Amino acid sequence: MADFTVGERDFLLDGRPVRLLSGALHYFRVHEEQWPHRLRMLRAMGLNCVETYVPWDLHEPAPGRYADVGALGRFLDAAGEAGLWAIVRPGPYICAEWDNGGLPYWLTAAAGSRVRTGDPAFLGPVERWFRRLLPQVAARQVGRGGPVIMVQVENEYGSYGSDLPYLSSLAALLRSCGIDVPLFTSDGPEDHMLTGGSVPGVLATVNFGSGARAAFAALREHRAGGPLMCMEFWCGWFDHWGGPRVVRDPADAADALREILECGASVNLYMAHGGTSFAGRAGANRAGVLHGGALEPDVTSYDYGAPVDEEGRPTEKFWLFREVLAGYVEGPLPEVPPAPPVLGDGPVRVELEGWAPLDAVLEALGGPERRTPMPPTFEELGVDRGLVRYRVAVPGPRRPYPLTLSGLRDLAVVEAWVESLGRVNYGPRTGEPKGITGGFLHERQYLHGVRARGLRLDAFDDAAAVAALPFRVPAWPGARGLYRGAFDVESPGDARLSLPGWTRGFVWVNGFCAGRYWAVGPQESLYVPGPVLRAGRNEVWVLELEGAGEGHVRLA
Repeated sequence: MADFTVGERDFLLDGRPVRLLSGALHYFRVHEEQWPHRLRMLRAMGLNCVETYVPWDLHEPAPGRYADVGALGRFLDAAGEAGLWAIVRPGPYICAEWDNGGLPYWLTAAAGSRVRTGDPAFLGPVERWFRRLLPQVAARQVGRGGPVIMVQVENEYGSYGSDLPYLSSLAALLRSCGIDVPLFTSDGPEDHMLTGGSVPGVLATVNFGSGARAAFAALREHRAGGPLMCMEFWCGWFDHWGGPRVVRDPADAADALREILECGASVNLYMAHGGTSFAGRAGANRAGVLHGGALEPDVTSYDYGAPVDEEGRPTEKFWLFREVLAGYVEGPLPEVPPAPPVLGDGPVRVELEGWAPLDAVLEALGGPERRTPMPPTFEELGVDRGLVRYRVAVPGPRRPYPLTLSGLRDLAVVEAWVESLGRVNYGPRTGEPKGITGGFLHERQYLHGVRARGLRLDAFDDAAAVAALPFRVPAWPGARGLYRGAFDVESPGDARLSLPGWTRGFVWVNGFCAGRYWAVGPQESLYVPGPVLRAGRNEVWVLELEGAGEGHVRLA
């Protein structure tokens, strides 16, 4: 058993100074069968630690209903087997460009502006969740023979709030759940962020993409002691639908990493391997310095320009980072593992010959229809990811007037099918509801008697219900609806799926939701993990929400 502690200037393992060379890898963004390969890639780059968030919404989709909470423990076991320490960031809020910053939609709907505060409406569910989640972390702490060396209190709280009693309550809750390894906070290197996000007696770390000396100097103004650590070294960045692809020069990133290490600091590469926001779980941001402007939905890929790319392959950044990190480790680095197998059948064209209209899909897979005076939100209809069909009658006789969907979030196709493009994951608009949050306005008059029915993405998990849909030839070219097709594979492996001419929607391969596609770019294809495909017959479903393409998709 080992003892990991925070010293006056260093991290200490059994009293010996150690430097943490960590990399972020989110277990929930990587197919479980691929965890061992990705963790070996981190070791081969020169890292001795892996860091992961925990998305609360994924594991508690409804109050008191839990889903595969043990995935975290299995990942920590895999990290230990790979020879890596582990840093756990359980939230409750995680940002991570993840839908709602990882907070369950049902919680933010109920708590409103009281989220991320000590109000019992928020802290009560947090305590229930942590007492369910954290025993597996406590059991895997380094002092008990496991890999876990540190656990985070909240996440970049100084960018959001200033309820310091709330942070102290979280720290005490972590301790009461059996966490005895060092706790830490992480914030931007700004005065108000460090003031609002730090907890007395808890290690403070900083997040940045460059300018290490200035960032650590700012940290030292607030904390004279404790080891220096960049908990998020942003070595790349993420993309938004309809925006340009963000690229960081590998040499520039390597220089910034070198500066961190020259300061004597520890580091966590964010991201070491980004992975994919499968199943429509990508979040969104609000534009502007203060994050109150137009919605900017995040793309499905979370490649992030990381040194290990979305498919698990080393990039130029990987080799430059490996060269830098080699100077801070003892002995030779492990060999780089071979790349994962790729689809061995060459490009595959999949004809989508069956089609079911969107109304039929809603009738078979949707929730109950509600009739209310004003439009209910997604949250009120119990829809986390997916879309809602709203209907309202215009009384008459009357002249034709403009129809306004007041408070629309996020995108509507009349009659009106409203789609969530991802809940805000960062800033003061986190937790805002989706749907028609105001009402139907005809000229200046509200229209009442709204009928609304939701279609959750996870309804497609019921393969038998999908198979029973009334598939037929499309009613017209480009018709919205659910398309399906089948294809044969001899040598399964990683693939990219492209949709020529298709506009916007979601794709499933053998029942696995590969995520959202959108012709506005910059993402042009979806990653399909090799373990999803199988030798023999495979099936593809495409839910097109605006205008279908050429009647086929391609895998290569």
